[in-house]
Amino acid sequence: MELYQLRTFQAVAESGNISRAAEQLNTSQPAVSAQIKALEDEFGTQLFIRTSKGVTLTEQGEEIQKR
Repeated sequence: MELYQLRTFQAVAESGNISRAAEQLNTSQPAVSAQIKALEDEFGTQLFIRTSKGVTLTEQGEEIQKR
C-alpha cells in the first residue's frame, strides 16, 4: 500500500466520482481506477460500489476511511 493510493482512495470517497477525483489529483481516470483496484486487491475486499451515477463506500470502505 502506497501513500498515493490512500490519497486517491480519499479523493474518490469524498467526491463520489472517479473521474472527478482524477481531475482533482491531476491524473487520468484509468490511473485512479487502477489504484483503487490495487487497494481492493490488497485488502481483499470491494471498497466502493460503482454505479452509473458514481461510487459509494462499502461498509469495508467506510471502515478503512475511519482509520
